[in-house]
Amino acid sequence: MAELVPYYTPGIVLVLQTVLLFSIARADLPGTWELIVQDAGIASMHTAVTRFNTVILLDRTNIGPSRKALDRHRCRRDPKDAALKRDCYAHSVLFDLGTNQIRPLMIETDTWCSSGQFLSDGSLLQTGGDKDGFKKIRKFEPCDPNETCDWVELQDTELITGRWYATNQILPDGSVIIVGGRGTNTVEYYPPRQNGAVPFQFLADVEDKQMDNLYPYVHLLPDDDGGNLFVFANSRAVKYNHRINTVIKEYPPLDGGPRNYPSGGSSAMLAIQGDFTTAEILICGGAQSGAFTARAIDAPAHGTCGRIVATAADPVWVTEEMPFGRIMGDMVNLPTGEILIINGAQAGSQGFEMGSDPCLYPLLYRPDQPIGLRFMTLNPGTVPRMYHSTANLLPDGRILLAGSNPHYFYKFNAEFPTELRIEAFSPEYLSPDRANLRPEIREIPQIVRYGEVFDVFVTVPLPVVEIIQMNWGSAPFATHSFSQGQRLVKLTVAPSVPDGVGRYRIQCTAPPNGAVSPPGYYMAFAVNQGVPSIARWIRIVS
Repeated sequence: MAELVPYYTPGIVLVLQTVLLFSIARADLPGTWELIVQDAGIASMHTAVTRFNTVILLDRTNIGPSRKALDRHRCRRDPKDAALKRDCYAHSVLFDLGTNQIRPLMIETDTWCSSGQFLSDGSLLQTGGDKDGFKKIRKFEPCDPNETCDWVELQDTELITGRWYATNQILPDGSVIIVGGRGTNTVEYYPPRQNGAVPFQFLADVEDKQMDNLYPYVHLLPDDDGGNLFVFANSRAVKYNHRINTVIKEYPPLDGGPRNYPSGGSSAMLAIQGDFTTAEILICGGAQSGAFTARAIDAPAHGTCGRIVATAADPVWVTEEMPFGRIMGDMVNLPTGEILIINGAQAGSQGFEMGSDPCLYPLLYRPDQPIGLRFMTLNPGTVPRMYHSTANLLPDGRILLAGSNPHYFYKFNAEFPTELRIEAFSPEYLSPDRANLRPEIREIPQIVRYGEVFDVFVTVPLPVVEIIQMNWGSAPFATHSFSQGQRLVKLTVAPSVPDGVGRYRIQCTAPPNGAVSPPGYYMAFAVNQGVPSIARWIRIVS
């Protein structure tokens, strides 16, 4: 008699495969998750880590009540706010990494889909937004967690042109260029310059019906002493010299459709190293063309990535495929030079109620591996983080995950509710079996100058058998799947020299100029065999 083989419909097979994959993955795939804060009070649309090891979380003001009240007698009054005319709720908070405590902050004007960047003195510049925040410039000067620093709205200056969905990038001289925005195809600067807002025709050329030129990907290139920016919008990119307001190179288009808001790809620059003259850009994911205007919330995202040497004479895109299609993912430069891709969805586009099928699996991108071996799938999370979520590198090497609010107001009874929890993801380099390789920085200067040779002293439990790297990463302003101002620089170092039992001296050379590392504060990591230390904050100045 023939053996009876049970029949399963394709749908059942897919469900069984998914359940099996998920159960295996959680047991065997690298990386661990932890819940840090159950209720932050707000859903963070914008997130930045300060040199005081605190984290600024920022939402928008015209969203109605949050879950965090302002201090007594502190209320925002806005007769034009449709949700709350008298608003006594916090829409920004400060999270202390040392104690996991949350302190409410006061924001006066609407920061919806705004932009930001740390200045060379460590203060956070925050620009634009919607409605009464359209032309506003704000600052947050970080302080010790025991102090009470707060947002300051500048009264003596404002943006020349209102900006919503713009991108900020610090320049070698410490000024900040502010690029684009909805219906704003210009650039301007902080501090303001005499020539005001300068037309940038490229942004107008790539605008389409669904405005896929918003939140352009802007990377400061290390060539030409910092005069050049790589600017990507929609599916095209240019090398733009901001000093002469001229496009000096047009790159080939990147196949695969639009990548910027509202199509929800992401971008990062690979670690700058060696002679510091080469910059490679990675762009991954995105929605199907037209998915936003069609409100096609189930349209599968694509998983293509493009990688290009932006500083090459004849650059070309090299394409590769992620294991998953993804929109609204966040790219984080890890201390090792690898890139973590985390958060997002597998269908739809950016926008309220526009995404579906959350992508819970982080990916590790290993740029030095051959094509086909660069992506490693990591341990999945359980909390969907889609529209308006963020990811930021912390000084201890973990990645902070905050936000996700695909609704116009806070909505907790929904398939994908407003998310107030804060989590941390620990890459495999933080696993207990690598603890004996983890260096600890014992001595490091607080301030260095460009090109300066300086010593760093570290201790390591096991004998050192390879060169210990000194890599430093900026603290970017993360919002809408792009971390503005993010970069990682691998310093020139000499082989470590023993300096006592388990202690080593590393001779380092600071980056040569502000095109490689713009002035400001960086997280300095010692990296031993792929395992980073806890970072120490270091400032580079002219």
